[in-house]
Amino acid sequence: MSQKSVEILIGRLVTDEGLRARFSRDPQSTLRAIREGGLELNSGEVEALLQMRVSAFESLARWVHPRLQKIAFKGEHHEP
Repeated sequence: MSQKSVEILIGRLVTDEGLRARFSRDPQSTLRAIREGGLELNSGEVEALLQMRVSAFESLARWVHPRLQKIAFKGEHHEP
């Protein structure tokens, strides 16, 4: 189940501008909130995600069609 969670989270980080911004500002707190929200990630996966550069997610996001992106509007705040 955990690998599926990693795939879901990477997909969200690529397609959700707000989540990507929160992860960029505070990756540990963002991952903690995601885990508390029910997404299963083991400690090794969390460590690996913390070692990834946010710029990798941003680069991938530029390749995803805009209709598949979740754009954060100014002043909008969503929980992970």
